[in-house]
Amino acid sequence: MTSEISESAAPVLEARHISKAFAGVQALSDVSLTLQAGEVHALMGENGAGKSTLVKVLAGVHRADAGRIVRNGQPVTIGSPHEALQEGIAMIHQELMPIPDLTVAENVLLGQEPAHRLFGWIDRRRLHERAERLLARLDARIGLQRKMRELSVAQMQTVEIARALGRDARIVIMDEPTAAISDREVDSLCEVIRRLKARGVAIVYITHKMDEVYRVADRISVLRDGIHVGTYPAARLDRQRLISLMVGREWAAHAPPVLPSAARGDVALAVHGLGRDGVFQDIDFQVRRGEVLGLAGLMGAGRTEVVSALFGLQPADRGEIRVHGTRVGIRCPDQAIRLGIGMVTEDRTGWGLVPSMSVRHNVTLAALKKYCRGPLIRHRVEAGVAEERLRALAIKTSGARQAVNQLSGGNQQKVVIARTLLAEPSIVILDEPTRGIDVGAKTEIYGLIARLAQQGKAILLVSSEMPELLSLSDRVLVMREGRITAELDPRQTSQEEVLKYAMPV
Repeated sequence: MTSEISESAAPVLEARHISKAFAGVQALSDVSLTLQAGEVHALMGENGAGKSTLVKVLAGVHRADAGRIVRNGQPVTIGSPHEALQEGIAMIHQELMPIPDLTVAENVLLGQEPAHRLFGWIDRRRLHERAERLLARLDARIGLQRKMRELSVAQMQTVEIARALGRDARIVIMDEPTAAISDREVDSLCEVIRRLKARGVAIVYITHKMDEVYRVADRISVLRDGIHVGTYPAARLDRQRLISLMVGREWAAHAPPVLPSAARGDVALAVHGLGRDGVFQDIDFQVRRGEVLGLAGLMGAGRTEVVSALFGLQPADRGEIRVHGTRVGIRCPDQAIRLGIGMVTEDRTGWGLVPSMSVRHNVTLAALKKYCRGPLIRHRVEAGVAEERLRALAIKTSGARQAVNQLSGGNQQKVVIARTLLAEPSIVILDEPTRGIDVGAKTEIYGLIARLAQQGKAILLVSSEMPELLSLSDRVLVMREGRITAELDPRQTSQEEVLKYAMPV
């Protein structure tokens, strides 16, 4: 998809010497970026490198402490997302921002609702027609009348992409747009990007997926610790060099390792006939202590819904769940935690974090009773435990008191993992645990999964990254349209074999 971009053409957008700090942490230091019409300019770097901060400055979410933005050769002030849209800049955020009680169509056309010519109210027919056309450009099959709260994270992300495309922007910022969508949706998005480029639209693209960045990018800018390391033509920057620039050292082990099988013990979790009307049915499986059981499938297959039922987020209507041989009923997360089940959700902002609270309080929240004497919290003990967890998972913060919503997406994900493990669960559910995580942090998570298995934890792993799932799992169950269609040995199968069972017939 890459193409030659004229370096001599006047940039459509320039960020000049941008600096930005949060709570004493320097997120950006003298960063400059140029963007040409009709190019995909990828921003690469580890979590906390400053990528999201930079694009949020361009999109009017943050105001820079220093520097300026130049649009078509003229300095502009972008003090809000609305002003960014007026300058033709639209952004697809890494963290989803749906209006949960509105329909899919209303979210796609939010702020652009067509009005009836005579009476001034919203023209529902035109609203649905326009929303349907935008979703069709992504080859997305999502009911226009469905409420956003009913959608999976992948479906909500698809709606966000359609909304940004509908604004007919000349500059589109995509921050991890494919983090939770299937390979088919990625193919559709790449085709949309190709058409946008052909119309002269400039795209800033952030992703942690190496295959993806080389598929779409014309140029790559690398940030490290808030500093601009350099900008390179994608065709002249190989993967090893790119990873070395990102992490500041040579990095050979960025692919997921094949984990050695741990000694398996008794059945920790058994599920029989689990179902929820219209979502999944006849789910049967078991996970042993020391085993990693992978769940594969396309968007809408029901993987997240099944594990959410096991944790009590969206309880099942029928079926049997046994934990360490005892039949249990799980109607809420508190019950699941008491039974020794921990879960890292795919939606860290919706279910995983309390954004207004500090990093420390988010880490200790699920196990807070451990640090109480009667009704009083032993704050010194709680703080010590939180600091230990921050060090153990290498979470980058200015301190445990920093607000968790000020962290990068990857560091927020690590906070969710830290809190889940603090309750010392015997059964660990990991739903897209490396979504939005950089190559260095992914390797840390892979090592953590191996240690948890060696400790005898039973692990249920959901991942949309096929190499990751096949490398980390002892067994893989494939889901399609709410049913399990196959059980595969990851050492003796291929991605093509998994997709054969995952694709709708």
